[in-house]
Amino acid sequence: MELSERSIKALGKIISGDENLSPYRSGPKLVELFNEFGSNDSYGPGFPSRWMYVEESLRSINGTASLPAIIAYVFDPREFMDSEHELEPAMEFVNKRFAYDGFEVAISRGKVKVRDIEGGAVKFSLPFGDTSNDAHEFIDEQIEKSEQKIRDGDYDGAITNARSLLEGIMRDIEIEIDPNAPKKYDGDMVKLYKRVQKLLNLEPGRSDIETPLKQVLSGLNSVISGIAALRNRMSDAHARTYKPSKHHAVLVVNSAKTMANFLYDTKEYQAVRESKNKELRCFFR
Repeated sequence: MELSERSIKALGKIISGDENLSPYRSGPKLVELFNEFGSNDSYGPGFPSRWMYVEESLRSINGTASLPAIIAYVFDPREFMDSEHELEPAMEFVNKRFAYDGFEVAISRGKVKVRDIEGGAVKFSLPFGDTSNDAHEFIDEQIEKSEQKIRDGDYDGAITNARSLLEGIMRDIEIEIDPNAPKKYDGDMVKLYKRVQKLLNLEPGRSDIETPLKQVLSGLNSVISGIAALRNRMSDAHARTYKPSKHHAVLVVNSAKTMANFLYDTKEYQAVRESKNKELRCFFR
């Protein structure tokens, strides 16, 4: 994401609070903010004007993943709580300029989205090496749907959504990693997990990992098997033998969220490690 000079100036006014559309940030607060996103500045004698510091800081991260990250932070609805300012006018102020650069800031399900005009999400990185991406957003959205069903008393539906989430994540991982992946999913969640488990090197039988970790990995097998069997026993297509309670649905949904994030993060870790190994192999040729 890269912004024009006019957009940088507009965004700078929102960050500093100088346009009276957003909360005011003092010099030390501005330094603290940008340091969270990769800067290493200090506040003291010789510090420039607040607006000048903000604009220079934005120029230094323009075109990097830190820019949409700081935009998402600044326009987080929680930043406007307990202040006299409303979020919408601030967003409108920058979006009028951002539009000429092909971007916009929007709120979806209470979360800030920085995206291009075509609607595609802009990837960005958060402080301390964390990442935010479409996969994790998808997981959060699906879990929210499951949690809403729990609040509505639809415990069957919550468990069904949780299983569908896991199936979707695992199927996407399989297709991305394995060029010989089955073209169609046959609905056998346990077999799907075993294939993904092998692709991600998560098999508990590995000889190079400690026993406690083997036990944890074996437990993941049990989670998948349990969710698959539980859904089958609730299905109208089978002889219904189980009616879930609220605390059972909560357990399944939370387990699915943990599993989905773990599998996706493992896939990302494996990809980064493989990339580094390729670089090393090329270097030593």
